[in-house]
Amino acid sequence: MISALGSPVRLLCCALATLLVLSSQPTGQAPPGFDELFLEKTMRVDYVHSGGLGQEILALDQVVSDGPWAGSRTRLTDDLNLGKYLFEVIDRRTNLVIYSRGFASIYGEWETTAEAREVYRSFHESLRFPWPRRPVQVVLKVRDSENSFHQIWSTVVDPNSRFVNPADRIPAGEVWPIIESGPPSEKVDLLVIGDGYTAAEVPKFRADATRLVDALFEEEPFRSRRADFNVWGLDLPSAESGVSRPRAGQFRRTPVSAEYNIFDSDRYVLTYDNRALRDAASAAPYEFLEILVNEDQYGGGGIFNFQATAAADTGFAEYVFIHEFGHHFAGLADEYYTSDVAYETGGAYHPEPWEPNVTALHDPDNVKWGDLIAADTPIPTPWDKVAFETGSTAAQTERRALRDERAPETRVDDLFTAQMERETALLSAMPHAGKVGAFQGASYEPTGLYRSEIDCIMFTRNPVGFCQVCSRAIENVIDQYSRP
Repeated sequence: MISALGSPVRLLCCALATLLVLSSQPTGQAPPGFDELFLEKTMRVDYVHSGGLGQEILALDQVVSDGPWAGSRTRLTDDLNLGKYLFEVIDRRTNLVIYSRGFASIYGEWETTAEAREVYRSFHESLRFPWPRRPVQVVLKVRDSENSFHQIWSTVVDPNSRFVNPADRIPAGEVWPIIESGPPSEKVDLLVIGDGYTAAEVPKFRADATRLVDALFEEEPFRSRRADFNVWGLDLPSAESGVSRPRAGQFRRTPVSAEYNIFDSDRYVLTYDNRALRDAASAAPYEFLEILVNEDQYGGGGIFNFQATAAADTGFAEYVFIHEFGHHFAGLADEYYTSDVAYETGGAYHPEPWEPNVTALHDPDNVKWGDLIAADTPIPTPWDKVAFETGSTAAQTERRALRDERAPETRVDDLFTAQMERETALLSAMPHAGKVGAFQGASYEPTGLYRSEIDCIMFTRNPVGFCQVCSRAIENVIDQYSRP
């Protein structure tokens, strides 16, 4: 049996009842083991997330098998406190939370665009967790402006119901290992999918995937933690080379429908087709997904615990792959603030971001990365913001001109290279370079939000790698999936 709880009153009553039952559990009670609670397969709950004009509606689509369970058998509940959303799987017999994960979504990003105030839209989303042995309640929560989670949707799932499909899909493509370090349940599992590669270009996809994965594992902390990862490739040949690029008048029908121009941003690449992506990915063990698009136009995207993308042939493909994977893997925020984006922020007041590498600095004496700040570092931390903004703004103006005239991608790469060299020299010479502090300007905002270091791969294309705060956040996620 599957039932959706839609009434706000029923949702509130359900949430209060669950809270009361959970609070009544005896302290010190050992949680049940994995084998008592779950089977060795993955349940996928698909739903449609709709809204706009101040409304938000969720509706169940289907419950299906999503292949063998690749996740941890021991670290089943999420204590990282990341993501705009959190879902919990509650055992109906005991009312204990037996699985949970934080995540973000395309809907959550779309809510921040101007379009969300003008029209309604729907997005397909999925929740994945080990297959329960008995009925469970799946609860979806969202953060409010004070970072508290509250329930927005719930559904009850009986795994033995005729409304639940336990059959596995026949794999649509060939899965092959890029890095194989051990059993999936004891490792972080990353799946790299090719989109826009024809059958004749499969060797190119394999070379591209290997090159970019190697680049990721040249960066710390991934380099030191390489043995904690399995990385798989998935060949999905397309009928034509390339993916859709609407602004260039290029349209394709590819296996997972990755495309440029997400939210009408010319270099933002994602797929809206979550079902196609999940169906294809079910062929492999995975917790994280990267889509490589067979294009040379600069572009990529990343959403925490959903998907990351990168264009394989741009001159900055390695940077884009690593930067966007930082979003997807560890919920890292963009630290830049001078580039054009589709999002609209909240104005003068900024609530504390949930992302681990950005702060609103409401309490300078208790910065969330304060243990990494030296006693003699001033908070906020001064830097030559005007000099940086002058050069960055000029580069953005030039980039827009190149896009308007549809200049070759090599000219855009040349512009980015010149900008990188100039910014590297400028930022590295500033007094607090390499130190952890609170530097004004982050997450698309020139004021009101702060990043932890002058430079980081989440701030510029400069060859500086991940800062200390971002590195620690990444290691925390690695531990979530690979440690007993």
